[in-house]
Amino acid sequence: MKTAVSLSVSLRRIWFLFLKDLALGPRSPLFLFVVAMPALIALVLHLVFGGLAAPSPRLAIVDPQGSAMAASLASLPGVRATRLESEEALTRALEANDYDAGVVIPPGFDRELREGRRPVLNLRFSGESYAVSRLVLAVGAIDGVRAVEGLEPPARVELVRAEPGAPAPLATRFVPVIAFYAFIMAGLFVPASLLVEEKERRTISAVLASPAGIAEVLAAKALLGVVLAFLLVLASLVLNGVAVRDFPGLAVVLLVSGAFWAALGALIGVVARSSEMLFAVVKGSGAFLFAPVAFYLFPDWPRWIARLFPTYWAIDPLWRMVAEDAVLAELLVPLSVTALMALALTIPLAILGKRMQRQLA
Repeated sequence: MKTAVSLSVSLRRIWFLFLKDLALGPRSPLFLFVVAMPALIALVLHLVFGGLAAPSPRLAIVDPQGSAMAASLASLPGVRATRLESEEALTRALEANDYDAGVVIPPGFDRELREGRRPVLNLRFSGESYAVSRLVLAVGAIDGVRAVEGLEPPARVELVRAEPGAPAPLATRFVPVIAFYAFIMAGLFVPASLLVEEKERRTISAVLASPAGIAEVLAAKALLGVVLAFLLVLASLVLNGVAVRDFPGLAVVLLVSGAFWAALGALIGVVARSSEMLFAVVKGSGAFLFAPVAFYLFPDWPRWIARLFPTYWAIDPLWRMVAEDAVLAELLVPLSVTALMALALTIPLAILGKRMQRQLA
């Protein structure tokens, strides 16, 4: 009975300390930056890259006589076709990169094509058009010519990737990067910076003079990191249009991964004696922490190397849910590894936390 009462009091103190950190957090510029980070990431990706996925090919058509060739080009699937009034307008639009390609249908093109002649059709490309857009529009123009002739294509070409497995689109390969920075900022840096800030201001000594112990202080900081990491990673996925099949499973993945990052952040906060030391530790370990994320951006790299990094196991479950449409039951192994790593971090956290308490006493 006494143990149960003690546990209840301990949980209550953790909760009150968590609420205190949550209430004081908005006063910190870092906290506000972390909260605004999902919107900033989405804004940068859409402004700089025009979205994560390559846009649909844009085709401008000049057709003064209403030819069937123009109608065939305008009906190409996946192509955004626009009709312009003159060749001069087409030239200006291509120079301004308003379209990926443009075509002027010459007078009598349909008639010459049906009579078996070889009329010239100039397909002009913009200098900033994607290679894949040029390929789609060139093949579409060839199919359009055969449709006007009344002929079927002599063969059907299928693009097949040489290596096994379907290639992940660019948007999917960016998911680990987005999640990594959300986990780092919210799950790791917030608990660490709050601990260091309280040590520098000596306010943690006043907290430890109360009935609350160092374990409850560290647990409250880690809980704040877990909650913020969960919310900010989820917001980043939503703002960037990422969807998964198993949303309850996604919640479990974010909580387990967030626990690992929060425990790591609390440990760094205990070790760092000042803000300068905190930034040095985070900066010095940044490449090591980010290393497995690079293997998602470059899928040709051998994945077994990424598995050697601990942070790989904290990112891979989310990647598999987004890229492979996996459900929670298929992620038990990496989630178990992540949970064990989080539990393992509590051992040095408890030892170093008690030493920090003695130093502050």
